[in-house]
Amino acid sequence: MTDRLYDIPLHTLDGQPTTLADYQGRVLLIVNVASACGLTPQYAGLQALQQQYGAEGLTVLGFPSNQFGAQEPGTPEQIAEFCSTRYEVSFPLFAKGDVNGPQAQPLFAWLKAQAPGPDGAADIRWNFGKFLVGRDGQVLARFDPKTAPEALVSDIAQALAAG
Repeated sequence: MTDRLYDIPLHTLDGQPTTLADYQGRVLLIVNVASACGLTPQYAGLQALQQQYGAEGLTVLGFPSNQFGAQEPGTPEQIAEFCSTRYEVSFPLFAKGDVNGPQAQPLFAWLKAQAPGPDGAADIRWNFGKFLVGRDGQVLARFDPKTAPEALVSDIAQALAAG
């Protein structure tokens, strides 16, 4: 496993290979998302953060996962349409995949190794787990799925101000 966030291989929602290299120097909020979850309305808060802080250097990155209660059963096209029509999501979405277990996407294995959960357990508990990454590519904080996006404002502002 690489020790640099920006070198981890990923796929865009439409299946194209990529990395996070294009986001170097930006503050990132990386979130595992789902369309049919009780927490799905958090998409609105995530989009609000993107709109409010995007010009200052924040990028929200969404990673759909069907791992929790099969709450993201859609195809990439269905996910993209849902996010754009229901929540006007403008932030990047990536390929659907697992965030825990042996099939976890390498990005989430890396994030969890950098920032174990509050009780020391590495596994993400549910949809909408959040990782705040500084401009230097280091994980600054990890937030529980139930933490509302608006509750992250001070952490995001501090990360943006850090330069």
